[in-house]
Parts: sequence; structure tokens; C-alpha cells
Amino acid sequence: MMSPARDAALDILLKVEQGGFASELLHSERLDKLTAQDRGLATELVMGVLRWRSRLDEAIASLSSQKLSRLDAEVLESLRLAAYQIGFLERIPAHAAVNDAVELVKRKKKKSAAPFVNAVLRKLLKGEQKISLKPKESLNGAPTAKELSAVYAHPLWLVDRWAAKFGLKGAEQVCAHDQQVPATVIHLCDPEAEPELIAEGIELASGKLLRSARIATNGDVTKTQAFADGRVQVQDEGSQLVAILAGRGERLLDCCAAPGGKTAILAERNPKAEIVATEVHEHRARMMRERLRRATNVEVTVGDAADLKITGEFDRVLADVPCSGTGTLARNPEIKWRIGPDDLADLHRRQVAILRGALGKLRRGGRLLYSTCSLESEENEAVVAEVDGTIIPTHEELVALRAEGELLVDPVEVVDGPFLRLLPGTFGTDGFFAAMLSL
Repeated sequence: MMSPARDAALDILLKVEQGGFASELLHSERLDKLTAQDRGLATELVMGVLRWRSRLDEAIASLSSQKLSRLDAEVLESLRLAAYQIGFLERIPAHAAVNDAVELVKRKKKKSAAPFVNAVLRKLLKGEQKISLKPKESLNGAPTAKELSAVYAHPLWLVDRWAAKFGLKGAEQVCAHDQQVPATVIHLCDPEAEPELIAEGIELASGKLLRSARIATNGDVTKTQAFADGRVQVQDEGSQLVAILAGRGERLLDCCAAPGGKTAILAERNPKAEIVATEVHEHRARMMRERLRRATNVEVTVGDAADLKITGEFDRVLADVPCSGTGTLARNPEIKWRIGPDDLADLHRRQVAILRGALGKLRRGGRLLYSTCSLESEENEAVVAEVDGTIIPTHEELVALRAEGELLVDPVEVVDGPFLRLLPGTFGTDGFFAAMLSL
């Protein structure tokens, strides 16, 4: 019988190839009928193929009689799925991976390609091309950017940039973190939800960065009643810190607010404040209203953050702008195969426009926090340098958070000059940048 997990994984990979995001598709109705075990395997297969795609393609190409660019998407993704299982998953019988790959291309009406798929994978089984399970063992001494790119399956242009900015050691840290399954981190919107989670079998550990964060070491938080009620949300610790760093005030603005995790934290920390959250897409705004149904002091509006039609000024503004997401490749590995250097210039222009629009809503003496989950200077320091605002060192706010017991690390460990900078892997978080500005 065909494995339902492999069937679902192929469908999702094909949708990712068309522009979808794996993190969303893996929580879509496509997987609703799968058992928990099959859902887990489908997730492993999809994310594994996306993380290690270039390594898989290298192995397949060396055994293929055809260029990979000439293969139909259904054929190539089936090959990648099987190659990942053969090279990386010791518990999966290799013959099952091969047989299902052949069956998958037949189901996708590519029956003529079945002998080709079978031949390539049989060669892989015979060891004619090896895919190392432990890539770090392939590195000897001090690696070059090119070696990091090849071994950790990252585009060379990205690794070159990171090596220039963070050093080769920092670049390797980022690459290694991106290839690991990230921890499930939660924010307790309601502290009383913690014992309920434990009673439902969720095992929790303390956060590494924040007192209010918890790491779910076992169990599925999304299946709990507290999660369904909106009293618990899954959110990276770096993302939580950005929201907390935005501060307190009587009137707050959250630009580009969807999906609403940071907005929820703003509402918690400012229960008596008036909070306006804007989102450019109506359907995402509707989803935010549902997610924030417990936050009665939040008004969700639809609008372009670069040209806000909101009256009045705000004490605190959070501009968490759309970005390349290169700090989130552990969760969104497809990003590294989609973006190119030219994309950064377009993102930069949009980010500058949003930041200028957001600054226009800040009152004199107020503070604005600009943030991205990108590692790229064009989206971070270069954006801040283009606007008319005074940079306030984030260190002073972080010291205050440390004094109140919320921040668990020395502030100097998370700052880079006047900015907040979290490098993926340092505290197990995604990568984040934040700059504080005033007028």
C-alpha cells in the first residue's frame, strides 16, 4: 500500500514549488485525515527535503541521465523524497522509499517516468552516490564559505554574506542551526494555562531568553484546550522579545501586525492602553480579530503601513516589517531556494516606506521599534539609516527588562552597537534585528 505520509508530502512539496509555505501547508486540511504518526512523517519528509535540497539534487544529478531542470516537478520531487529517506532516515526501509517513489509518479500521471525514477534510486541504493547523514563530519579544519554552502545545503551567496558580516564561525552557526528542527516555544498569554498544559501531558522547560517563555519538550501544544482558547500561543523567543521591547504607553500602534502574536503581547503588557493593529490584507485582518478575541483593547484595521489613514499620534509604535526571513530558515527552509540578491533591494524600498509612514504616527518623545527577522544589512541598518529619526540604544531598554527579571541573559549578549541582534542558534531562537527610534 502507498504510504499516506509520502503521498501527502509530495502534494505539499509541489505546492511549495508553486509558491506556498510549508509551515502553513503542513497545518492545512490536506493532513487532517492522517494519523498522528503519518502527520509526523509527512512533516519530517517535507522539511527534510526543503532543508537539504541542494545536497539531494547533487546526488540525484550525478546518477541521472537527464538534467534536473528538464524533469517534471512531480518526478523531481518524488526523487528528492526518496533520496532524503535513503540518505537521512535510517529507520525508513530503503526499498519502501523507492517503491513508493515509483508509485507516486504513476499516480501523478507520469507513468512513463517510472522506470527512470526506479533506475536512479536503485543506483543510489547501491551506493553509487553517498549522502552523509552527519554533514559536519565532512568538514576538516577551518571551512571556507564554499564548503559551508555545500555541506549545510545553503546558497553560496547567502553564506558569503554571513561570513563577511559574522565571520566564518558565525556563518557556520547560522547554517547549522537552520538544518535542525527548531524547538516548539510558547508564550503563556494566561499564566494559569501552564498547569493545564502539564495536566494534558505537555512537558515544559524554562525559556533560554525570557522568563515568560516556555519550551515544549514533549507533546503537541496545538491540540490542547488552552491553545484553542487563545491562552497559549506558539511563538519564537526572539519574536516574543521584540514585542516586549516595544514597551509600554497609553496609545500603541502595531504596523504590519499579522498574524498577531506580537500584538497579543502588547495587549497583555498594556492592558489599559488603546492599541491599534494594522494589516494590509483583509483576510489576514479577519484571522487576527479571531486570534485576538481575548484582547478587548485592540482594534484591528486594514491599511497600508506606508500610508496609514489613522488619526492621532502614538506613544509607542512597532514596525515589524515584511522581510526576506533569512533569520527563520530553520522554520521556513524554502525561503533560501526562492530569494536572490536582487530581492533585497525591492524589500529595502518597501521597508523604508513603511518605516517613514510609521514614524509619521509617532508623537514627539515617543519611541518606535523597527524590527525584521532578516540577517541582511539592506533590510536592517541600511533602512534605519535612510529615515529621519534618532537612534536610541536598545541596551537601556534591555537593562530594564533584565532588572525586572524578564530578560534572562546579559543585555550585552543580544546587542550589536545600538541595535538588538539575535543570531540564529545563539539562544536557540530565530534571527532578529531591532532598532529603536525617536523623533
